[in-house]
Amino acid sequence: MCLWMTLLAQNASQKQESRTPFMVSLTDLKWVELPERKGMQFAILSGDPKTGPYTEMRKVRAGTDNALHSHSSEIKNVIISGVLYIGPDSASARDFGPGSVIVLPANWVHVSGCRAGSDCVFYQEGKGKFDYKPAAEAPPNR
Repeated sequence: MCLWMTLLAQNASQKQESRTPFMVSLTDLKWVELPERKGMQFAILSGDPKTGPYTEMRKVRAGTDNALHSHSSEIKNVIISGVLYIGPDSASARDFGPGSVIVLPANWVHVSGCRAGSDCVFYQEGKGKFDYKPAAEAPPNR
């Protein structure tokens, strides 16, 4: 009976927590420069990209180009503004504008960047800690 009451109390507590919405305006976010890539900024929404799963907003300066690289865990991006490009190489990279969803598998070697004209802002969700592995360190695409 005591265990059942404890589980019931925990369940009620979790339900109460999920009833509290998380709402933040883009203008209220606390932006920090990404140490691995100068000119890029992030604002953490949940989790910790240094240690595990996370959600965050990202800003990338217009005209930014990232050479071949990969990430150790799956990353999902939802473009809010600007035109982000991503592909296995520069010649086949595709442009993705507002409303686009991009899911990058772990260890996928790719180029990326933000086209000239407007900074890119996007929501990012990582299934594990964030890292940036230049192609020399990245495993080949499978």
